[in-house]
Amino acid sequence: MYRNFKKLAFLWMFFFYGIIVAASETGVKTDDKLNIVTTTTIFKDLVESIGGEKVKVTSLMGEGINVHSYTASAGDLNRLDNADIIIYGGLHLEGRMGAIFDDLENSGKNVLSLGDNLDKSLLLYRKENHPDPHTWFDTQLWILQSKLVADKLSEIDEKNKDYYMNRYESYKEEIEELRAYVKSRIEEIPEESRVLITAHGAYSYFGRQFKFEIRSVRGINANSESGTKDIIDLADFIIERNIKAIFVETSVSHRVVEALQEAVSSKGVKVKIGGELYSESLGDKERDTETYIKTFKRNIDIIAEALK
Repeated sequence: MYRNFKKLAFLWMFFFYGIIVAASETGVKTDDKLNIVTTTTIFKDLVESIGGEKVKVTSLMGEGINVHSYTASAGDLNRLDNADIIIYGGLHLEGRMGAIFDDLENSGKNVLSLGDNLDKSLLLYRKENHPDPHTWFDTQLWILQSKLVADKLSEIDEKNKDYYMNRYESYKEEIEELRAYVKSRIEEIPEESRVLITAHGAYSYFGRQFKFEIRSVRGINANSESGTKDIIDLADFIIERNIKAIFVETSVSHRVVEALQEAVSSKGVKVKIGGELYSESLGDKERDTETYIKTFKRNIDIIAEALK
């Protein structure tokens, strides 16, 4: 009898162990937190700001990754398949992953495209009527996207709706404070010097909101090629407008901006590289840039110090 009891106990232990292993391998939750996957660290920070302790968020792409050309790995596909909610930028930001998100949504997965759910009249468009996906550089659009996240979390986890909405209201106030800070730093720059020149066109929404003229060597897609004529024309513009500084980006090769600097120098004029800006990802705690708000402040501090 004792031997049978030991055998039965062993079988039950083996059964429960199998459940735990299966859960860990398939991504089934073993706690009450929503398992959320985002594409970039910018969206990861947004979801954590609204979701707080109720969410566990994973970003597929780290700092310095070119989001436009990113190709999902087998591990990424597994993370997406096991997520409770998938949140991405949309508007063709994640160029090569669009079909994956469509397939997941069609299969019944909870998928939220932040950009595609904005009012189209609020978007900026480039040639061929392609929308500019870098909407996070307009703080008012970021507030709208924050509300989209709060609504989605509330829909999936209705019992914690008040929690998400309260955090949204608090975050909204923080973004309004950020807007005021950015505006105050821009006021230090003479109006004629409020020109931002970068490698690719990620800052048009920033320019529209804060009345900055934006120029770039490349278009809104960091993969697009820049020709010699583009660089020469922009070099002439820099000389004509007496621009003090141009800027490199963390997610784009510095070579294109360095080539622009050399083109200006070849005409007997000096222009400095004012610093490195974040465009499509956040930084880290070591540089105090691990959140959207800190990264935005770091960008505007670099811009203001170089151009004022």
